[in-house]
Amino acid sequence: MKTTSIAVIVILAAWLATPAWAASFFFSTGNPDGQLGALSEQASSENGQIETETADDFILSAATVINDATITGLIPSGAPLTSITNVEVELYHVFPADSVIPPSGKVPTRQNSPADVEIGTATRDGSAGTLAFNNSLVNSSFMVTNTVVNKLQPKTGGEGSATGEEVQIAITFTPPIFLPAPPPPLNHYFFRPEAQVTSGDFLHLSAPRPLNPPLFVGDLQAWIRNTNLKPDWLRIGTDIIDGSPAPTFNMTFSLSGNTVPNAGIPGQANCHGKTVSALASQFGNIDAAAAALGFSSVRCKKELGSFAGYRD
Repeated sequence: MKTTSIAVIVILAAWLATPAWAASFFFSTGNPDGQLGALSEQASSENGQIETETADDFILSAATVINDATITGLIPSGAPLTSITNVEVELYHVFPADSVIPPSGKVPTRQNSPADVEIGTATRDGSAGTLAFNNSLVNSSFMVTNTVVNKLQPKTGGEGSATGEEVQIAITFTPPIFLPAPPPPLNHYFFRPEAQVTSGDFLHLSAPRPLNPPLFVGDLQAWIRNTNLKPDWLRIGTDIIDGSPAPTFNMTFSLSGNTVPNAGIPGQANCHGKTVSALASQFGNIDAAAAALGFSSVRCKKELGSFAGYRD
């Protein structure tokens, strides 16, 4: 469960069509710290780049509808904002959920990593029309002291500094993502964004990772993998960059939406009924819930219904 020290701001206030006791949800890791740029982009036939995924974590204390997100990254100097042509977002549970047990043994550890496979019903892709995105220039010249791009092996030390344009991508999920908050550890998720850049790489920028106190209780460091490493992941700091002591990183992202108090718990027989009841209590009926949360009526029934009854 989160405490007031967690960087998740739950504001108890009226929100448009929702009753006064409904809660807004906001989570942010903060601004880039200039320490790291880690590749996170889809495979590209234009430059021969294989898919590379960078992921960082967050925790929920209640079922939550996520409407929007932001990510901040580095693109090549001089590249137009229009060179960012697609964005895809996936969400993962924490290993060993959704994973083969035992793991391959080909990486130093899988403890606290993202799972082998994503939560399929939570994937959103601009090319599929399930998210919209808007790019903005934050800084025309931004430098990071280290990068991880191609050398995804332990103890490389990273691939050196890089300078480029700092850009923020604002993402709207269409439809929104509905995430249940079952008992730990299944309320702990990894957020994995990818951006496609026609003129080069998209490097997801790191954010500060305070340890005392942490950003939130249970905060994990960022992980990375590419197609060759799947289904495994490597810790960007501890495994790849290494050192004494090895650095650890958070990545810059934010999430916003609304909680759904009293929703059902996945895996329990009454999950679907409790979730429908919780929505009805807040919004009156499923159609009103759809309008307030940003779904179409049909999609609300499909998306919320599938999550209300899903099993892990």
